[in-house]
Amino acid sequence: MTKGHIGVTTENIFPVIKQFLYSDHEIFLRELVANAVDATQKMKTLASTGEFSGDLGELKVKVELDEKAKTLKITDRGIGMTAEEVDKYINQIAFSSAGEFLEKYKEQAGGIIGHFGLGFYSAFMVSSKVTIESLSWKEGSKPVFWSCDGSPEFEMNECVREDRGTTITLYLDGDSDEFASKGRIEGLLQKYCKFMPVPVVFGKKTEWKDGKSVETDEDNVINSVEPIWTKAPSDLKDEDYMNFYHALYPMEEDPMFYIHLNVDYPFTLTGVLYFPKIKERMAIDKNKIQLFCNQMFVTDHVDNIVPDFLTLLHGVIDSPDIPLNVSRSYLQADANVKKISTYITKKVADRLEQIFKEQRETLEEKWDNIKLFIEYGMLSDEKFCERAVNFALLKDVDGKYYSFEEYRKAVEEQQTDKDKKVVLLYATDTEKQYSAIEAAKNLGYNVLLMDCELDSHFVGLLEQKIKDARCARVDSEPASRLIPKEDEVKPTMSEDDSKALSELFKGALPQGPEWTVEAANLGEDGEPVLITQNEFMRRYREMSSIGGGMNFYGSMPQMYDVKVNMENPVIAKIWGDREGTAELLHQVVDLALLANGLLTGKALAEFIARSEKLLV
Repeated sequence: MTKGHIGVTTENIFPVIKQFLYSDHEIFLRELVANAVDATQKMKTLASTGEFSGDLGELKVKVELDEKAKTLKITDRGIGMTAEEVDKYINQIAFSSAGEFLEKYKEQAGGIIGHFGLGFYSAFMVSSKVTIESLSWKEGSKPVFWSCDGSPEFEMNECVREDRGTTITLYLDGDSDEFASKGRIEGLLQKYCKFMPVPVVFGKKTEWKDGKSVETDEDNVINSVEPIWTKAPSDLKDEDYMNFYHALYPMEEDPMFYIHLNVDYPFTLTGVLYFPKIKERMAIDKNKIQLFCNQMFVTDHVDNIVPDFLTLLHGVIDSPDIPLNVSRSYLQADANVKKISTYITKKVADRLEQIFKEQRETLEEKWDNIKLFIEYGMLSDEKFCERAVNFALLKDVDGKYYSFEEYRKAVEEQQTDKDKKVVLLYATDTEKQYSAIEAAKNLGYNVLLMDCELDSHFVGLLEQKIKDARCARVDSEPASRLIPKEDEVKPTMSEDDSKALSELFKGALPQGPEWTVEAANLGEDGEPVLITQNEFMRRYREMSSIGGGMNFYGSMPQMYDVKVNMENPVIAKIWGDREGTAELLHQVVDLALLANGLLTGKALAEFIARSEKLLV
């Protein structure tokens, strides 16, 4: 028997702290199974190179739990270890055998999880004692037994073992009773190991027989060893992608589109990303992309690995080139992470542009369900925006779709103002703005539908990306003034009369909002009073309400412009007899308030009563 101290020195402990500091104890099972898978993959590599010519036998990783004894065993039939290797790789913490093996067999050993060579010591987070029994694949090797109770001291000696490979036994400590539960272990295996490239077995499958659940002779294999992202797209059908999506997200509707990722230079990345339906925009879940490392689940928080807008997607990303056990700030600065982020953004843009060119009708059918995603990407990622202007769609209130370029050409003749700006009219609510929409359409104008939460931000982007254009909400001005063809001719009125007009109409308006009253010439048939909101102020209030660094505008009171049509006969009557037409004044003001949804409660009841009186 050999006794000794585990080699923990300042020279090798700092890499451990930097790369291997876990806060979540459940990670131990992922690490140990990953090591077992690595050992198995190494065995396959040795057989493929001809260095091992014997019988590989059945290659699988076996996990066994004894709930009463509170022991957990992980067994593999991989390459095993000699006593010298145990001393080198176990007794000297932070010396990764996976890294050394990868260097030697870098051409053949693509499936080894090189990041996790230190994972064995995670066992001590949940164990009072850990033992190793191992027999190396090398001819003439003797089986070795190793034991440690979590202190720097260990014991090592020969043992009896006939099968090549390694068994690690954990004696769970009192603080880790939760891991002595079959349900808990199976849940962790399902979470971390369901796509590992070597079969992972946990007990036997069960069946219902004679009114109870009984074990069969068939192994309960936790994982699918060839998940969809490891296969060539040419070998897959749409049905395969849909089935995989529903295996990942059983309660979700079918996705809109999918993208198969596959790159091996200058980094390695595979995966499948899906565009989910996001019509119910307030229920968006941003943690639906699962990150894997050589088919081992790592995390579903990928916000430092993909651009923020892409976290709206669902699916899987698998890459051994992402540093997985370091800080977020390190992730943000890592060159590979930046390259991967750029690549994924490009692939998403490529796919959407392909659909636009080859399946335009399909894109239009699904646009309402992915519009938020596209707008979010264009507003938050300049590179994506540069690509998206080629495939993003605009939808008008009649349900017709246009690209940016198509829309400008369609409306520029009719909707160019006196300053040579193409005016893009839009509505946010077709019911509330019905009258304004119809008035604009009667003048031959087209009106876009902008009813997405981000559209208050997005209209500003349109003004940047569509040449010589500006946006105006369809109810921000009288229809005749939405697209002025010539300078406005205002009524001639003295300063005293302007002040008197403002005071007269403000007296009939409710308290709270700020009202700007001005005389206007809107024609004899124009509305007597028109209430609008300044396009700039209204837009920035809406932007501040959903974030965007404009809280100053959000804290300001509502501000409205009140246009008094001096050419309307009713206004002429009120202006000519200000004392004798008080009820008529309130009536035309209330009509304007009602048209804007600003007349409610007691004021609405008074309006109805007044209307009945005036009719009599």
